[in-house]
Amino acid sequence: MTRRTTADGDAAVPSEDTSAEEAPGDGSRAAPGVAAVYDRIAAHFSKTREYPWPEVESFLDEFRGDGSGAPAVDVALDVGCGNGRHSELLVDAAERVVGVDVSGGLLAEARRRAADRGYADRLELVRGDAAALPVGAGAADLAVYVAALHHLRPRDARVDSLAELGRALAPDGRGLVSAWSTEHDRFDRDDGFDTTVDWTLPGGDTEPRFYHVYDPAEFRADLDAAGVRVVDEFVSSGNCYAVVAPGDR
Repeated sequence: MTRRTTADGDAAVPSEDTSAEEAPGDGSRAAPGVAAVYDRIAAHFSKTREYPWPEVESFLDEFRGDGSGAPAVDVALDVGCGNGRHSELLVDAAERVVGVDVSGGLLAEARRRAADRGYADRLELVRGDAAALPVGAGAADLAVYVAALHHLRPRDARVDSLAELGRALAPDGRGLVSAWSTEHDRFDRDDGFDTTVDWTLPGGDTEPRFYHVYDPAEFRADLDAAGVRVVDEFVSSGNCYAVVAPGDR
């Protein structure tokens, strides 16, 4: 895949969504303050994240149904759903979509988007933890976990969240995972590292956001450590991507 630029500036700064359970810090494995930061920036952040990523669209192409209007799968999961821009795509593929995010502010944005665009009855939004997903084993036929993994720390939390994705997928289910990569143009590093990236609000106030920036080999190592089966992997638009399936159960 090639790099791309979209109207919402994703080529310069890939989208970030995230995840955690009930009150932030209450059992959450997301970086401290992630929920509070995204609650503060939710409205502004959502305005800059209008469009889905082409990589997600490409992944979902085979799950668009049979042309009859019937969904291709029963349940889809959007981990780190943010303002719901990828949940909106999933409703074309699944009878029911579950969106999970740490930020109540972003979930409110996702709820408004779904109501405005007429798919609220197909979308269930849950405040939950990517490292302890609030769904049963094998419940999801399809999943996206896009631009959220890199907000978790330490490494064990990231690996646990990938293992949770594998647990949640049905035996023949597929999930798309992405995280920021050292291959992004803004970085001049070969090895993965932790960093902080500020979000600038109108008026100039900034909110710091934790990232773990992956090198591709490290990304694959975490997928392997989580026990998921990697069906495909690639780097695109400054992100590591993998299509995954459940490992041996």
